[in-house]
Amino acid sequence: MMKLNFNLDRPNNPLINNNFNKDLNFYVCSSGGCGSTILFNYLSNFGNVYHIHDRYPPDKLCYTGNINTDQPVYEEWFNKTEIPENKLSNYRVIFIYRNIFDVIFSRFATPTGPNITHMKHVKCDNNGEIYFGDVIKSGKDLYKLEEFFDNYTIFKDRNYPIYCIKYELFFNNISAINRILGIPDIKSLYPIKNERKKKYTYVIELMNIYRSLTNKMNRMRFLEIIPANLKKANDVCDA
Repeated sequence: MMKLNFNLDRPNNPLINNNFNKDLNFYVCSSGGCGSTILFNYLSNFGNVYHIHDRYPPDKLCYTGNINTDQPVYEEWFNKTEIPENKLSNYRVIFIYRNIFDVIFSRFATPTGPNITHMKHVKCDNNGEIYFGDVIKSGKDLYKLEEFFDNYTIFKDRNYPIYCIKYELFFNNISAINRILGIPDIKSLYPIKNERKKKYTYVIELMNIYRSLTNKMNRMRFLEIIPANLKKANDVCDA
Protein backbone atom coordinates (compact mmCIF):
# COMPACT_ATOMS: atom_id res chain seq x y z
CA MET A 1 0.00 0.00 0.00
CA MET A 2 1.36 3.41 -0.96
CA LYS A 3 2.13 5.72 1.93
CA LEU A 4 1.67 9.45 1.42
CA ASN A 5 4.72 11.46 2.41
CA PHE A 6 2.82 14.52 3.47
CA ASN A 7 -0.12 15.53 5.66
CA LEU A 8 -3.41 16.52 4.01
CA ASP A 9 -6.94 16.96 5.36
CA ARG A 10 -5.85 16.97 8.98
CA PRO A 11 -8.69 16.11 11.37
CA ASN A 12 -10.36 19.03 13.13
CA ASN A 13 -8.86 18.11 16.49
CA PRO A 14 -7.61 21.14 18.48
CA LEU A 15 -5.25 18.96 20.52
CA ILE A 16 -3.49 17.82 17.35
CA ASN A 17 -3.77 21.02 15.32
CA ASN A 18 -2.36 23.15 18.13
CA ASN A 19 0.79 21.02 18.25
CA PHE A 20 1.32 20.61 14.51
CA ASN A 21 4.35 22.51 13.23
CA LYS A 22 4.11 23.00 9.48
CA ASP A 23 7.84 23.81 9.32
CA LEU A 24 8.97 20.64 11.09
CA ASN A 25 9.85 17.63 8.92
CA PHE A 26 10.49 14.05 9.97
CA TYR A 27 12.29 11.50 7.81
CA VAL A 28 11.35 8.04 9.12
CA CYS A 29 13.88 5.61 7.63
CA SER A 30 13.91 1.82 7.87
CA SER A 31 14.46 -1.41 5.97
CA GLY A 32 10.78 -2.25 6.48
CA GLY A 33 9.00 -4.37 9.08
CA CYS A 34 10.41 -2.20 11.88
CA GLY A 35 7.35 -0.32 13.10
CA SER A 36 8.04 2.64 10.84
CA THR A 37 4.35 3.02 9.96
CA ILE A 38 3.44 3.32 13.65
CA LEU A 39 6.12 5.96 14.12
CA PHE A 40 5.08 7.69 10.89
CA ASN A 41 1.47 8.00 12.06
CA TYR A 42 2.49 9.20 15.53
CA LEU A 43 4.89 11.89 14.30
CA SER A 44 2.27 13.17 11.83
CA ASN A 45 0.64 14.80 14.87
CA PHE A 46 3.58 17.19 15.09
CA GLY A 47 4.89 17.85 11.60
CA ASN A 48 5.31 16.67 8.03
CA VAL A 49 6.45 13.05 7.83
CA TYR A 50 8.27 11.27 5.01
CA HIS A 51 8.57 7.49 4.91
CA ILE A 52 11.97 6.44 3.57
CA HIS A 53 13.27 3.03 2.51
CA ASP A 54 16.47 4.30 0.92
CA ARG A 55 19.48 2.15 1.77
CA TYR A 56 21.92 5.01 1.26
CA PRO A 57 21.49 8.13 3.42
CA PRO A 58 23.30 11.02 1.68
CA ASP A 59 26.24 12.88 3.20
CA LYS A 60 24.30 16.11 2.73
CA LEU A 61 20.62 15.83 3.50
CA CYS A 62 18.42 15.90 0.42
CA TYR A 63 14.73 16.07 -0.37
CA THR A 64 12.81 12.92 -1.27
CA GLY A 65 10.93 11.67 -4.31
CA ASN A 66 9.98 14.39 -6.76
CA ILE A 67 10.29 17.26 -4.26
CA ASN A 68 12.37 20.11 -5.74
CA THR A 69 13.67 18.01 -8.63
CA ASP A 70 12.74 17.36 -12.24
CA GLN A 71 14.27 13.88 -12.11
CA PRO A 72 11.97 10.88 -11.58
CA VAL A 73 12.74 9.43 -8.13
CA TYR A 74 10.76 6.86 -6.17
CA GLU A 75 8.85 8.66 -3.39
CA GLU A 76 10.62 6.74 -0.57
CA TRP A 77 14.16 7.50 -1.78
CA PHE A 78 16.36 10.54 -1.37
CA ASN A 79 16.84 12.61 -4.49
CA LYS A 80 19.90 14.70 -5.39
CA THR A 81 18.60 18.13 -4.37
CA GLU A 82 20.30 19.22 -1.17
CA ILE A 83 18.30 20.88 1.58
CA PRO A 84 19.72 24.37 2.30
CA GLU A 85 21.90 24.52 5.39
CA ASN A 86 19.69 27.15 7.01
CA LYS A 87 16.72 24.77 6.87
CA LEU A 88 18.41 21.67 8.31
CA SER A 89 17.30 22.50 11.86
CA ASN A 90 13.72 21.87 10.74
CA TYR A 91 14.49 18.25 9.83
CA ARG A 92 14.73 15.16 12.03
CA VAL A 93 16.21 12.07 10.38
CA ILE A 94 15.09 8.97 12.29
CA PHE A 95 16.25 5.41 11.70
CA ILE A 96 14.06 2.75 13.33
CA TYR A 97 15.22 -0.86 13.50
CA ARG A 98 13.93 -4.11 14.97
CA ASN A 99 14.66 -7.76 15.78
CA ILE A 100 15.85 -9.34 12.57
CA PHE A 101 13.31 -12.19 12.65
CA ASP A 102 10.37 -9.79 12.67
CA VAL A 103 11.90 -7.85 9.80
CA ILE A 104 12.59 -10.85 7.58
CA PHE A 105 9.30 -12.66 8.10
CA SER A 106 7.13 -9.57 7.72
CA ARG A 107 8.77 -7.87 4.74
CA PHE A 108 11.24 -10.15 2.98
CA ALA A 109 10.27 -13.84 3.25
CA THR A 110 6.47 -13.93 3.27
CA PRO A 111 4.26 -17.07 3.27
CA THR A 112 3.64 -16.52 -0.46
CA GLY A 113 7.32 -16.16 -1.32
CA PRO A 114 9.86 -13.34 -1.60
CA ASN A 115 8.48 -9.81 -1.42
CA ILE A 116 10.33 -8.69 -4.52
CA THR A 117 8.58 -5.33 -4.72
CA HIS A 118 9.68 -4.40 -1.22
CA MET A 119 13.22 -5.62 -1.81
CA LYS A 120 13.39 -3.40 -4.88
CA HIS A 121 12.29 -0.47 -2.75
CA VAL A 122 15.09 -1.08 -0.21
CA LYS A 123 17.59 -1.47 -3.07
CA CYS A 124 18.50 -5.13 -2.62
CA ASP A 125 20.76 -6.86 -5.13
CA ASN A 126 19.43 -8.85 -8.11
CA ASN A 127 16.60 -6.35 -8.57
CA GLY A 128 15.00 -7.69 -5.40
CA GLU A 129 14.71 -11.29 -6.54
CA ILE A 130 16.20 -12.98 -3.49
CA TYR A 131 14.73 -16.23 -2.20
CA PHE A 132 14.72 -17.14 1.47
CA GLY A 133 16.00 -20.61 0.61
CA ASP A 134 19.07 -19.09 -1.03
CA VAL A 135 19.80 -17.09 2.13
CA ILE A 136 19.67 -20.27 4.20
CA LYS A 137 21.70 -22.35 1.73
CA SER A 138 24.41 -19.72 1.31
CA GLY A 139 24.60 -18.88 5.00
CA LYS A 140 24.95 -15.22 3.99
CA ASP A 141 23.03 -12.01 4.50
CA LEU A 142 21.85 -11.77 0.90
CA TYR A 143 19.34 -9.08 1.86
CA LYS A 144 22.29 -7.01 3.12
CA LEU A 145 20.35 -5.94 6.20
CA GLU A 146 23.56 -5.42 8.15
CA GLU A 147 24.78 -3.05 5.45
CA PHE A 148 21.48 -1.16 5.68
CA PHE A 149 21.86 -0.90 9.47
CA ASP A 150 25.50 0.19 9.25
CA ASN A 151 24.73 2.88 6.67
CA TYR A 152 22.57 4.71 9.21
CA THR A 153 24.32 3.90 12.49
CA ILE A 154 28.00 4.44 11.67
CA PHE A 155 29.33 7.99 11.92
CA LYS A 156 30.21 9.66 8.62
CA ASP A 157 30.81 13.17 7.32
CA ARG A 158 27.12 14.10 7.24
CA ASN A 159 25.66 17.56 7.79
CA TYR A 160 22.79 16.19 9.91
CA PRO A 161 22.38 13.85 12.90
CA ILE A 162 20.50 10.55 12.75
CA TYR A 163 18.25 9.50 15.63
CA CYS A 164 18.36 5.70 15.86
CA ILE A 165 15.36 4.18 17.65
CA LYS A 166 15.14 0.57 18.82
CA TYR A 167 11.57 -0.56 18.19
CA GLU A 168 11.46 -3.00 21.10
CA LEU A 169 12.21 -0.18 23.57
CA PHE A 170 10.24 2.58 21.86
CA PHE A 171 6.91 2.21 23.67
CA ASN A 172 8.47 2.41 27.13
CA ASN A 173 10.51 5.49 26.30
CA ILE A 174 8.18 7.70 24.25
CA SER A 175 8.41 10.60 26.70
CA ALA A 176 12.21 10.67 26.57
CA ILE A 177 12.18 10.33 22.78
CA ASN A 178 9.74 13.24 22.50
CA ARG A 179 12.04 15.40 24.59
CA ILE A 180 15.08 14.52 22.47
CA LEU A 181 13.21 15.14 19.21
CA GLY A 182 11.84 18.42 20.54
CA ILE A 183 8.13 17.64 20.24
CA PRO A 184 5.29 17.94 22.79
CA ASP A 185 4.74 15.05 25.19
CA ILE A 186 1.01 14.31 25.02
CA LYS A 187 0.18 10.91 26.45
CA SER A 188 -3.24 10.76 24.79
CA LEU A 189 -1.46 10.75 21.42
CA TYR A 190 0.91 7.91 22.28
CA PRO A 191 0.68 5.03 19.78
CA ILE A 192 -0.67 1.67 20.93
CA LYS A 193 1.47 -1.41 20.44
CA ASN A 194 -0.35 -3.88 18.20
CA GLU A 195 1.60 -6.79 16.75
CA ARG A 196 0.67 -9.81 14.67
CA LYS A 197 2.12 -13.20 15.55
CA LYS A 198 4.56 -14.54 13.00
CA LYS A 199 5.88 -18.00 12.36
CA TYR A 200 9.66 -18.24 12.36
CA THR A 201 11.57 -20.96 10.54
CA TYR A 202 15.28 -21.83 10.31
CA VAL A 203 15.87 -19.90 13.51
CA ILE A 204 19.31 -21.40 14.23
CA GLU A 205 20.51 -20.74 10.70
CA LEU A 206 19.32 -17.14 10.81
CA MET A 207 20.90 -16.60 14.22
CA ASN A 208 24.24 -17.65 12.76
CA ILE A 209 23.85 -15.50 9.65
CA TYR A 210 22.80 -12.42 11.59
CA ARG A 211 24.85 -12.86 14.74
CA SER A 212 26.98 -9.80 14.01
CA LEU A 213 23.97 -7.58 13.26
CA THR A 214 22.07 -8.85 16.30
CA ASN A 215 25.04 -8.07 18.54
CA LYS A 216 25.19 -4.53 17.16
CA MET A 217 21.48 -4.02 17.82
CA ASN A 218 21.75 -5.43 21.34
CA ARG A 219 24.46 -2.91 22.21
CA MET A 220 22.25 0.03 21.23
CA ARG A 221 20.15 1.91 23.79
CA PHE A 222 16.51 2.85 23.15
CA LEU A 223 17.78 5.88 21.26
CA GLU A 224 21.26 6.60 19.95
CA ILE A 225 22.18 9.82 18.17
CA ILE A 226 24.70 9.55 15.34
CA PRO A 227 25.99 13.12 15.34
CA ALA A 228 26.47 15.40 12.39
CA ASN A 229 29.98 16.45 11.52
CA LEU A 230 29.64 19.84 13.17
CA LYS A 231 33.06 21.02 11.99
CA LYS A 232 32.13 20.32 8.40
CA ALA A 233 28.79 22.08 8.80
CA ASN A 234 30.44 25.09 10.43
CA ASP A 235 33.03 25.27 7.65
CA VAL A 236 30.21 25.49 5.12
CA CYS A 237 28.45 28.22 7.10
CA ASP A 238 31.67 30.22 7.48
CA ALA A 239 32.54 29.99 3.79
